[in-house]
Amino acid sequence: MPETTPTGLTRLAFGGDYNPEQWPESVWQEDVRLMREAGVTLVSVGIFSWALLEPSPGVYDFGWLDRLLDLLHENGARVDLGTPTVCPPVWFYRAHPEALPVTADGVRLEFGSRAAICHSNADYRTAAAGITTKLAERYGDHPALALWHVHNEYGVPVSACYCDTCAGHFRRWLATTYGTVDAVNEAWGTAFWGQRYTDLDQINPPRRTPTAVNPSQALDYKRFADATMRENFRMERDILHRLAPGVPVTTNFMTALSQCDSVDYWAWGREVDLVTNDHYLITDGRRTHVNLAMAADLTRSVAGGAPWLLLEHSTSGVNWQPRNPAKAPGQMARNSLTHVARGSEGALFFQWRQSRRGAEKFHSAMLPHGGTDTRVWREVVELGASLDALGEIRGTRTEADVAVLWDWQSWWAQNLEWRPSEDHDARERADAFYEALYDRHLTVDFAHPQADLSRYPLVVVPALYLMTKAAGRNLKAYVENGGTLVVSYFSGIVDEHDAVHEGAYPGPLRDVLGLTVEEFSPLLPGERVRVTGPEGSELDADVWTEFVVPRGADTILTYADGMTAGRPAVTRHRLGEGTAWYVSTRLGADGLDALLGMAGEDARLAPRADLPRDVEVVRRTGESGSYLFAVNHTGSDAKVPLEVPGTELLTGERAAGRLAVPAGAVRVVRLDG
Repeated sequence: MPETTPTGLTRLAFGGDYNPEQWPESVWQEDVRLMREAGVTLVSVGIFSWALLEPSPGVYDFGWLDRLLDLLHENGARVDLGTPTVCPPVWFYRAHPEALPVTADGVRLEFGSRAAICHSNADYRTAAAGITTKLAERYGDHPALALWHVHNEYGVPVSACYCDTCAGHFRRWLATTYGTVDAVNEAWGTAFWGQRYTDLDQINPPRRTPTAVNPSQALDYKRFADATMRENFRMERDILHRLAPGVPVTTNFMTALSQCDSVDYWAWGREVDLVTNDHYLITDGRRTHVNLAMAADLTRSVAGGAPWLLLEHSTSGVNWQPRNPAKAPGQMARNSLTHVARGSEGALFFQWRQSRRGAEKFHSAMLPHGGTDTRVWREVVELGASLDALGEIRGTRTEADVAVLWDWQSWWAQNLEWRPSEDHDARERADAFYEALYDRHLTVDFAHPQADLSRYPLVVVPALYLMTKAAGRNLKAYVENGGTLVVSYFSGIVDEHDAVHEGAYPGPLRDVLGLTVEEFSPLLPGERVRVTGPEGSELDADVWTEFVVPRGADTILTYADGMTAGRPAVTRHRLGEGTAWYVSTRLGADGLDALLGMAGEDARLAPRADLPRDVEVVRRTGESGSYLFAVNHTGSDAKVPLEVPGTELLTGERAAGRLAVPAGAVRVVRLDG
């Protein structure tokens, strides 16, 4: 069996993408000298190098990579070696233009960027298998090799192709998935609008149509596209396992909901030996550190709670947003150590040396254009020393307080055409509920709707439009056995084929919530409603309202105005040993905090009123001990209470009572006992 941690790496991983082919070899000696100075332990190599490794069909040039891997090994850096299959060479496309992807509008994309791939194309698969085999044969036992890195960021920027080759592949996928054309017709509801098929060969991808395409077909095509990318990953992975046994294989995910929406990471997490992730701050006016924490928690959850690895983030600004601000002094280390607190076994960047040419020349790097006499470089060296001081946490696991249910396939389904309101956004609700839990200083695991939830006192469902009957039974059993469940509106509406569950909304959630929903009543832009509770309490809401009929549930908050005035807005249902809460409108931050406060009392979750806002406290625990991470995202010094004393690993000082965490700083305490 392959390892699940980088082979031969005895410290936390620190480094980044290294692209020395962009530079003369005379620069390489300076690079490795500076890597030693910074404390680099792992670099990613060769991810975009297919054109150099195979400059013409079947002709290989490995000399430069031989010299590079030997040089890195001699200087103590281990290697995450890429299979460069995200960027086939131009000679390949000129010989096989049909390997370029086609959009739903029928436009074939061109060579000149990256990831322009039809994943159903047999010639691409053959060529990708060929270069992967050559790399594994040559470097499978190289002493620098720690990890295989297949492809790069599957699903970004292209996941689905709509060409004729994909049409044939899609039909074969349907035959495997459904067996018969009659089963496809039943699943897709093709009796509507006269879309019935009599043969699988009549089915095409959901290309551009005069109006809304069949939503069940569109949902299945998203599943097909994701599965096809995964087929290609498995092909390369299996070659590497066979030719380089024992070396773990990964591919870099982009789990943040702000960065990739075309990949079902629950499925992908089962395929890699080590879950790795790329994360970049999205500058959209939000609290970026909350999105960062959410992405880290989501990545850890995809890894099943096991340690994972941050394979890319940025030292400062990026280059691909409309506006790309620099990170503030100290923010790079704070971002990096937040990922570590939430389960990462280190922190790597894109990239080591900042590029002079190409589309990403303004993307920050560990070694900036300005060289070593820069703030970024000094912070890089300081971070390397900090990660070295934290080496003993390797292998420990982050402890979570609550679970949030998330399903990428439900997100895909909800985002299809013709839903009740374009203002209802599954990602927005997931972000909002996560932020509310974050502000209550609760560490979150994400979970699939059919996962075992028994260890969590509180489970939150921010947006689960698509829900199977099995998931409904799972949530009912969870509550009956003593759990506390919070469900937001427009959840439990359709099954796995995007067919509305029989009977009243919300389908498989009716019994656990103790209610039915007669009708949705989305609000128009700018419209708001008030919801009121006991003793005159009042909250604001917008976007969505519903006509809720309690059938065993108690009304906790009531609509005060609008079409649903006098109807339940928030309910609570006692079922077995637990309780289930339902919120039928979009509450703002204050409303979500109040809701989670009430549900938290049911779940017996003690509030953390002793912690300032934007000061994170996260624990990692394992055989080596228990570690408390305190991350201060504010501009003021903070005090964090310690239940037991310990040793602060970054300063070496003893800590007891209340841990001092300077403004913008991180402290990590190995707790005694």
